Amino acid sequence: MTYKFSPFSLSLLKECPRCFWLHFNKNVKRPSTPFPSLPAGMDRILKAHFDAFRDKGELPPEMEKLNGRVKLFDNVELLEQWRKTLKGIQWTDEKGNLFRGAVDNILQKGKKLIVLDYKTRGYPVKEDTAEHYKDQLDIYNFLLRKNGYETEDYGYLMFYYPKEVEADGDVAFHTELVKMEISVKNAERIFKEAVDVVDGKMPKSAEGCGYCKWALANNNV
Repeated sequence: MTYKFSPFSLSLLKECPRCFWLHFNKNVKRPSTPFPSLPAGMDRILKAHFDAFRDKGELPPEMEKLNGRVKLFDNVELLEQWRKTLKGIQWTDEKGNLFRGAVDNILQKGKKLIVLDYKTRGYPVKEDTAEHYKDQLDIYNFLLRKNGYETEDYGYLMFYYPKEVEADGDVAFHTELVKMEISVKNAERIFKEAVDVVDGKMPKSAEGCGYCKWALANNNV
């Protein structure tokens, strides 16, 4: 049996191996919760914002510190493919397992690519905030390299969070660009662990997993 993995599904592995195993082997999924529309709306307008500057051969003002060092990836057709949730950047291992990830944007520095991901949040960035997204950046870089592209050993997270309400009622956002080191070996480890877990026996649940406690209490699994 083969599987399809994405950064989102692999984050479940980190939260609880048992929930991950049940999701792929028994089609037992965690209860869905309402997804706020604001992040999706921000994602849409941010991509349009960056694309408008790309078409002019420029970087947006919030990336001014990188002017002259990088440019926005200008292969529009390929970027659109890489952005699609069900398409993205794909790679299939020797067993036929499919790994894919949909990026927000890509920067170019000479012949090398740099992953740029947008993050919308309600509060200022804390010291450890960026670390929560390291696996995601590692996976994107791994997939790019498996597709024959060179990438830098770092990526960028662009954070947007509300700063103030202006006089006309528009909400102004603060921006913060964070540079993150990349570890392709970490992505390889995550993929190997994912395959090992789904191919093995049902593992123990993560300590304190509320979903597993609920399932056991209601005899659902």
